[in-house]
Amino acid sequence: MSTHPTALPGGTLTLGDLTLTRFGYGAMQLAGPGVMGPPADHAGALAVLRQALDLGITHIDTSDAYGPHLTNQLIAQALHPYPDELHIVTKVGATRDQHGGWPPAREPDDLRRAVHDNLRSLGLQTLDLVNLRLGDATGPRPGSLAAPFETLVQLQQEGLIRHLGVSNATADQVAQAQTIAPIVCVQNMYNLAHRHDDALIDQLAAQGIAYVPFFPLGGFNPLQSAALTAVAARSEATPMSVALAWLLQRSPNILLIPGTSSAAHLRENAAGAGLALSDTDLAELDRIGR
Repeated sequence: MSTHPTALPGGTLTLGDLTLTRFGYGAMQLAGPGVMGPPADHAGALAVLRQALDLGITHIDTSDAYGPHLTNQLIAQALHPYPDELHIVTKVGATRDQHGGWPPAREPDDLRRAVHDNLRSLGLQTLDLVNLRLGDATGPRPGSLAAPFETLVQLQQEGLIRHLGVSNATADQVAQAQTIAPIVCVQNMYNLAHRHDDALIDQLAAQGIAYVPFFPLGGFNPLQSAALTAVAARSEATPMSVALAWLLQRSPNILLIPGTSSAAHLRENAAGAGLALSDTDLAELDRIGR
């Protein structure tokens, strides 16, 4: 399998007035251990970001909480001034504590500060797309998102944000957000083994709203499954390639943001995600998370 794809798998998806490659790049792993502190290899981190553009990726996912601040600073150092076709998606709604935790930060002042911090660290005047991070480190939690989401709508009206989304959200919270203002994406945990959002993905696809699975390869504990291994062996591919390809074939509104701190691994991910899975493969893989 080539590690130099001639075209990114999945093509592009339009969100409002943004056109994003369906194969994107998640920048979280550029920070140090626990998503805290600087990378072990500063030059290597810059090389990964430049490799993303060389591959044709126009969708980078980040947050000023990564590092904190450091991942955004790396993006700016590597890529600023940004090409017109590059769109950087960020998240607000959580901060970092001295223990590496992710305490919520969704009061109006917290969100305003976070938006301005992202603008400053990325070197931008307007953020293309901001996701409101809900829930906690264990996953989504029920409850109203009205107050924090309305703050982001105000910032959008002030011209600091172009488009809005939600992250780590329940289906009810997605629906509530839509009663307040249009959203263009939902970013939740989802992969072959974690299928709780199947119905939500289909609902969003019917509405033309993107779904962005975080931890598409299982997160800090990579996906492991006998079925996944078997399909990978038949396809002469890696299990991670199969997992990414399955996501792209799962629904046309899915955007991928696999992360890595290696330029070579990024190339391998991009090539692997272009694997064409057969109906037999898809049926076998679909049983993993059910």
